[in-house]
Amino acid sequence: MPDYTIVVKEDCATCRLVVPVIERLAGSLKLRIISQDNPTFPAGMEVVDDQTLESSWRLGIETVPTIIKTENGIEKGRTFGWDRQAWQELTGETFAFDIPDFRPGCGSKTMDPGMPEALSLKFDKGKLKSRQIPITDQEDDIEACFDRDWSDGLPVVPPTPIRVVRMLTGTRREPDEVLGRMPPDYGVCTVEKAAINAVMAGCKPEYLPVVIAAVEAALQDEFCMHGLLATTYFSGPMVLVNGPLGRAIGMNSRGNALGQGNRANATIGRALQLIVRNVGGGKPGGVDRSVFGNPGKYSYCFAEDETNSCWESLSVEKGYSSEQSTVTLFAADGMQGIVDQKSRDPESLSRSYAAGLRVVSHPKMVMAADAFLVVSPEHERVFREAKWSKQKLKDKLHELLLIPGHELIVGAGGIAEGIPEKLKDSTLPKFRDGGLNIVRAGGSAGLFSAIIAGWGASGDMGSVPVTREIQV
Repeated sequence: MPDYTIVVKEDCATCRLVVPVIERLAGSLKLRIISQDNPTFPAGMEVVDDQTLESSWRLGIETVPTIIKTENGIEKGRTFGWDRQAWQELTGETFAFDIPDFRPGCGSKTMDPGMPEALSLKFDKGKLKSRQIPITDQEDDIEACFDRDWSDGLPVVPPTPIRVVRMLTGTRREPDEVLGRMPPDYGVCTVEKAAINAVMAGCKPEYLPVVIAAVEAALQDEFCMHGLLATTYFSGPMVLVNGPLGRAIGMNSRGNALGQGNRANATIGRALQLIVRNVGGGKPGGVDRSVFGNPGKYSYCFAEDETNSCWESLSVEKGYSSEQSTVTLFAADGMQGIVDQKSRDPESLSRSYAAGLRVVSHPKMVMAADAFLVVSPEHERVFREAKWSKQKLKDKLHELLLIPGHELIVGAGGIAEGIPEKLKDSTLPKFRDGGLNIVRAGGSAGLFSAIIAGWGASGDMGSVPVTREIQV
């Protein structure tokens, strides 16, 4: 004989409406009645007091009334609210009561604001594995985070257990899943550790899958995170997001995309940097030996403006579909602007781009640093109207950036920096094969584009851009 459980609360009109049905079922079935707010409701019946909500939480109740059928401890079906036909099918009983055939239920008390996280923390005590650091009542919690060296120099959000549990609702992945070991100290980075730092960065739960994908990209060998941290160069990780998830969480791909003002852009990039710092130990003055760094080492994150582009997106170039969401990580320097307000044909604008790209890292440095060219909508229009594909622009830039060796050798132009004298009769490309990427982003007004140069040790010598699909 099956068992039945019904979960109710007195403060629900539908629960009060079906009291006659519950009384009927209590007399004919093996029925357990659980009440969320009053252990004497329904009156005159044996009721389980669930004011702590533990039973409702463990049963996964979202709406009351909910009736559940089980056999040998295995759930065979459930229905919620009052639906005469559904209740009759589930219980095998017929209800001829003079009440409406259908009434929606009410929200379970387990779903009250803040309650899911509080109940998870209370009843799933093993969910969080990280060591908790006590803060005394005399300490200011923001200052305590500074004092413990968890900050990037700006205030962080204190990662209380309830905030971490709330952050973890942003992903279906288990908190104890190991993402890898974060250099330079190779601390174990779990989903929970990523969530803790996402809290500190100010992320919303829906950003967490993007943060996790960025961590996974950083941990791939070809990105060379340890080398990037240890270099004296300027670079740090830049996060570029493609696909529908970036749009769903409100990432900025348009005006001021590389600047301040958007929570998703600012906090996702910051979360990655805090994970590098707090899990991997990558702190300035320690393994991080950058001479200057760059402001992007606080946060460097934006989305590509795909929906308005005449070109395929970066992720589509990398073999993903336009419906997949991805993160691309790039070892990036700061931004270098390109101002060209007069070119109205792609040949002229390409030459402006090539002149700007020629000076990446140093005018004489070739096949070393990669770069991203970020094309604004107004500049893209020039190529759109001329029907230039992205590949055609890349081919043109490659042609324009084939440089005679005699311009690059040591001493040329009175500059001691340069390549060996033996290469003076060569012609060398500025970028290695695949070293220049082009994306569309930025505001709709302004004939500007931007160059984001990369680490001087790009390609086989160091780091390459890494793309990962975002898993929710």
